[in-house]
Amino acid sequence: MNAGGPGPRRARRRMIGSTVALALLVGAALATLWVPAPFGPAAAAEPAGGGPGGEGNPASQLRLGYFGNVTHAPALVGIQRGFLARELAADGTGLRTQVFNAGPAAVEALNAGAIDAAYLGPTPAIGSYTSSAGRSLKVVAGATSGGAQLVVRQDITSPARLRGTVLASPQLGGTQDVALRSWLADQGYVVAADGSGDVDINPTDNSRALALFKAGRIDGAWLPEPWASRLVLEAGARVLVDERDLRDGSPTARPGHFPSTVLVVDADFAAKHPDTVTALVAGNAEAVSWLQEADAAERAETINAGIEDAAGARLPDEVLARALDTTDFTTDPFPGAFDRLLEQGVAAGVTRDGSLDGLFDPDTTPPKGTRR
Repeated sequence: MNAGGPGPRRARRRMIGSTVALALLVGAALATLWVPAPFGPAAAAEPAGGGPGGEGNPASQLRLGYFGNVTHAPALVGIQRGFLARELAADGTGLRTQVFNAGPAAVEALNAGAIDAAYLGPTPAIGSYTSSAGRSLKVVAGATSGGAQLVVRQDITSPARLRGTVLASPQLGGTQDVALRSWLADQGYVVAADGSGDVDINPTDNSRALALFKAGRIDGAWLPEPWASRLVLEAGARVLVDERDLRDGSPTARPGHFPSTVLVVDADFAAKHPDTVTALVAGNAEAVSWLQEADAAERAETINAGIEDAAGARLPDEVLARALDTTDFTTDPFPGAFDRLLEQGVAAGVTRDGSLDGLFDPDTTPPKGTRR
């Protein structure tokens, strides 16, 4: 690690990274609670905030959380193709990763100092931020739009047929969980935060939701990709709601688009190691750019390799193809959508109300309402 001021290589990379990220941002506008296992003895010996290194200097290590989902393809690609590691290594920072099932678990790890940054849905990021009165984390980039659906039994052909059913979401307080609760409320259903009411909501690990649906023990689920596609293609589910159809573009200036995955960094880590955050954002921008431009076969192969590393098994080609068809990749975090997401979480009883001022890192994301 370079312990002094920025050298020519680092300064040049930072300038290039910022320029590339800005260009990609403009182009994108056009174009059951699980506590993670520790990283091991080495991680336990390190202080929170990425290990030794003076304040303002690059961290010696960045610990990154992500999910083995198609909606986390920028993380999968960034790891598989080395974009993240190379950008961080230019400043002498190592990369370590940890896989999670859903956002609230990743936020717990951030709060516990077990990781420094994470790809997660916007709703857990909002919940963490308001619960900590703005001290917990910063949103530094977008990653994914779309890629979430409510899939149900074939005989459930309208919202009116959901009364008395049992539906799943990945985790209480997660992005799909709040989307499901909010949508049910809009249909006139009463759903309590404990899951009871006109429709029972059971927060369930994604893989278990698939097994429960196949066994007839749940009637449907609001899931991120590839899990929605797996229920459709492997278990005979039908799509009742594609979340893209609910977005008229009023908060994002892009109909059908909404933030489903964003990149966040622990606020203390960001303050201590701004150069490391700049490198992380540049690596994410490279991964998103590659996803937008790569040959379809090469893109699918890289994502599937990342899913295999994260989840232990590859996806069937037809599942991955369907999942990618519902998903877009962009560095835009759609900050204009976050006030509405906060309102929905508060109304659902799973998010504390509060101000979102300061949630977005001003050095890496635009002010709310800015269109790219």
